[in-house]
Amino acid sequence: MVAPRRLSDFRLIAFDMDSTLITIECIDELADVAGRRAEVAAITEAAMRGEITDFKDSLRRRVALLRGVPAAALEQVYQERLRLSPGAEQLVSACKAGGLATLLVSGGFTFFAERVQQRLGLDWSRSNVLEIADGALTGQLLPQAWGDICDGAEKRRMLLQTCEALGITAAQAIAVGDGANDLPMMNACAEAGGLSVAYCAKPAVRAQAMLAIESAGLDQLLRLL
Repeated sequence: MVAPRRLSDFRLIAFDMDSTLITIECIDELADVAGRRAEVAAITEAAMRGEITDFKDSLRRRVALLRGVPAAALEQVYQERLRLSPGAEQLVSACKAGGLATLLVSGGFTFFAERVQQRLGLDWSRSNVLEIADGALTGQLLPQAWGDICDGAEKRRMLLQTCEALGITAAQAIAVGDGANDLPMMNACAEAGGLSVAYCAKPAVRAQAMLAIESAGLDQLLRLL
């Protein structure tokens, strides 16, 4: 049983993106354009369930299958398929009004994460960069100053780094996610006395989260705090 908490107890909320803040898995939608949706989606599902424990390897395998996809498909997926999850705007607005900083940490791609960040007015984001050459995806990811791939360990590190920058501990943070690669940051919050929230999550994630939202919008969290 989670002890009663109030939104004012927290200073930071961190979100996963795909299937959490938004309703789709962007990589699966890009694969659909390439005619490889089933193959890529099967790896995505296995990774999110925790059956593939090396997220970096699973992401590299999936991105490799996107080789040759026109770069224009990124904008097409964003415009035609990407939708915010129910209650996402309401939850983020309430958190910002309550003085919480906001963080987006995604194993997905910067093309989408930066647009979602701007759309919701989030403070920070971290995600992966797809390499593009001659107007098409190369099937590779570009390394960044902080490392190669934003996996579960990087999500946890980014959450704790943001807490440090804010002068708080993870006891004052909320982490929201749905997949196995969200568990490191969710558990970092839970173990410190903060809050971990599973949203429409895989069974292994629900089992470890302090709170789970299954059939309502993300704003249900406001009614639980």
